[in-house]
Amino acid sequence: MRLSNWTDGKREAPEPLEGNVVATVIGGTIVWFALFLLQLPFYGWYQERGHDWWIWTCLAGGGLGLIGIWYVRARDAAIRRPAEQSPVEQSPAGEAPAGEAPNPAGPADAPGPADAGKRPAADPLTVDDMTQRVDDDAGEERPGPGEGRAH
Repeated sequence: MRLSNWTDGKREAPEPLEGNVVATVIGGTIVWFALFLLQLPFYGWYQERGHDWWIWTCLAGGGLGLIGIWYVRARDAAIRRPAEQSPVEQSPAGEAPAGEAPNPAGPADAPGPADAGKRPAADPLTVDDMTQRVDDDAGEERPGPGEGRAH
């Protein structure tokens, strides 16, 4: 089968799998450290054969896993943050919450000229949002499932 059969734009990419990323990275980190500890008693055997780098690779994998745990936990918290905000915090710029007079100058945290082009943290942009916006701007309708996209 030729590569062009997969890259010709007639196939639609599958949806990404959703899962517990934090648990997956923690599990992988535990495996790396366990492999390091299991190989450590045989260091001499590995060194005689020039394979002592296997041990250090496992240690490096465990260390990088610790960085990965920190990263995916921070990412997970950032994804949850907008969903946990109160409706008052999510109101569009310039709108006053119920019972308050609107501020003619806009809210204190309204984006200024320095923030031009930046998106607020409470409004994450996804690939689907970008695709929909491009389609809306072009006046086209999005294809249905299995119809693919013309490139």
